[in-house]
Amino acid sequence: MSLNPLSYGPHLRQPDQRSCGPSCLVVARMRLQSTYAAEALPRFGAEVLDTHRRVVGFRPAMGALQLPWPRALGTPPWAVAHEMGRITGTKYSWRLARWGRKRAYRRILAGLGAELPVPVFVGNGLLPRHIVLATDEEEGGAVVFYNPANGRLKTVSREALTRGALELGSWDVPWFTVTPRP
Repeated sequence: MSLNPLSYGPHLRQPDQRSCGPSCLVVARMRLQSTYAAEALPRFGAEVLDTHRRVVGFRPAMGALQLPWPRALGTPPWAVAHEMGRITGTKYSWRLARWGRKRAYRRILAGLGAELPVPVFVGNGLLPRHIVLATDEEEGGAVVFYNPANGRLKTVSREALTRGALELGSWDVPWFTVTPRP
């Protein structure tokens, strides 16, 4: 993966309160496709909003018809999985992580081990509220997350991830992982 979002900092911040998912999708594609990164970086906000409209619409790019999703509610996990598959050429699926954090951690590491980014829906104890992107694994099993709320990277230890203490903004609990299928 080529692009390091930390080097761009707040320039890769989500443009509105509902575009965390599309921001992660654009950054995932930028990390994997340097030509796209050069085109998308100067117009990051517009690219995120265009992506959001497309992935929640009646027909995602090159895809079958789907039930549209109100953009005001963000981006659903199935739309993120579909778009990640389109970006990477690998089928992705979404799985509940809320009550199986150790399995979710292993799925995240498997995706990163294949050099593929992994979107993770996070929230509080009641609801998923935000989407972040696992970008790298560090020594000791820590996971580096891109947080579109501030456009920065944060390293989360294995213990914090499996305990549900992510501290990614106001959100601690992993709810869903969107990972490559084995």
